[in-house]
Amino acid sequence: MADETVGSLAELYLGNILYAIELAALSLTEQGKADAAAYYRGIGRKLAEAHGRAKAGDETQA
Repeated sequence: MADETVGSLAELYLGNILYAIELAALSLTEQGKADAAAYYRGIGRKLAEAHGRAKAGDETQA
């Protein structure tokens, strides 16, 4: 596993990362911190969109 990079690990565990971000956002919402929750949901959205773009690029190269 010497070739592990932050990017490769993040891609491998992206679903888990997005789930954890959403749990954090839900918790913040329950605490009445809507702005903080929106911030974390924005991060999750950016990660998901970037992954979608990467996958779309992979499919056009195949």
